[in-house]
Amino acid sequence: MSERDAYWWQAAPLTAERPQPVAPACDVAIVGAGYTGLSAAITLARAGRSVQVFDRLRPGEGASTRNGGITSGNLRLSRTEMVRRFGEARADAVLAEAKAAREDLYAFIAHEGIDCDFRLTGRFAGAATPEDYDGLAREAEHLHRSLGIEAHPVSRAEQRGYIGTDYYHGGNVRMDIGGLHPAKFHAGMLRLARAAGATIHGETAVLGIRPEGTGHEVATARGTVRAGHVIVGTNGYTDAADRWLRRRLVPVRSRIIATAPLSPNLMGELMPPRMMYTETRRLHYYYRPSPDGTRILFGGRDGTVAGDPNWPTANLRRALADIFPTLDGTEISHSWFGHVAMNRDMIPRIFGRRGVRYAAGYCGSGVVWARWAGQKAALQVLGDGAGQSALDFRAPGFVPLMNGKAWFMPGVFAWLSLQDRLAARRTRRRTA
Repeated sequence: MSERDAYWWQAAPLTAERPQPVAPACDVAIVGAGYTGLSAAITLARAGRSVQVFDRLRPGEGASTRNGGITSGNLRLSRTEMVRRFGEARADAVLAEAKAAREDLYAFIAHEGIDCDFRLTGRFAGAATPEDYDGLAREAEHLHRSLGIEAHPVSRAEQRGYIGTDYYHGGNVRMDIGGLHPAKFHAGMLRLARAAGATIHGETAVLGIRPEGTGHEVATARGTVRAGHVIVGTNGYTDAADRWLRRRLVPVRSRIIATAPLSPNLMGELMPPRMMYTETRRLHYYYRPSPDGTRILFGGRDGTVAGDPNWPTANLRRALADIFPTLDGTEISHSWFGHVAMNRDMIPRIFGRRGVRYAAGYCGSGVVWARWAGQKAALQVLGDGAGQSALDFRAPGFVPLMNGKAWFMPGVFAWLSLQDRLAARRTRRRTA
């Protein structure tokens, strides 16, 4: 296995399976065999519908087996910004749905017996500046007061009980977030979908979808299918077969590095409670211990749009050493990336067009949102009132000059990096 392969594939390798015949008709065709598509397939097949799932890659080869495995269900926008954009009622409904989506994920894993190394560890968020600490303290108070989530601020004097660094100016802890093994989780979902009767077609690209009578005609690389309904869950891997959707999603590379195994004593010093971790920098990083507690997995935005150059790995290595100086020079065993999908609303979305249901745009928090949104889209197809969602209100707007490649990301990456450097410089001056 190459060092460029995802660390997760060691314990849950992807496989190319024997092709199954493509049926000429089915009740529902699903595009994408990641968390979104498999969640929809499980829901529909268990309801007695005939389901075929198509993926251009091997099932799960996209972000579903490349992500950090942190069950955050993050929302990029603050409540204040969501109220400004969408109104108070929808903002509060989205926040409540994030809590429900996390709880539903945990119940799903337990009820279905999915062995994916899930642990409800809690998460520490580090404040990059003293001002950020004030914001994190207010956030913890809001989570506890409004949503009943166990959360509290952590002062700088207390933070070494949670993380072995003086890099941050305190932070907060919330206990409703944990970690899982994303590739094992996907493998469990794949098993459930097949057991329910869904047919999964890996390495079978969908070439186009068009209305046909009361349903749709789905052209694939291995034949045409007539489907009563279509659900699209391609997210950051949307290709030119759906140009309309491609103009509404911005695929952004998120890269993760894995350290070589570290000693138990060092892991205990750096991550005492073995939590999940994030921070408040504009170009923020997320990190965690590996499920076996022997490595640190450290991720952030990549900043590239083509090829696989070495500098993003070097950038993550430097950022890791900034937080944990004792890891400067530590061997990196793996470096890989996957595509997350942003949208102009900057919240996960469910929407429809010409009878096709879409679930996409998870903004880097798909571990929780993708399974939830896929399930909701499937319930909507079934006409089940439980499919109602605060995420479903209109299609996100198109992104000008967007053609499937986020050509502007290097400039965005540089701008955010500059903002972080200036903020750090101001903080050093004030605290000197």
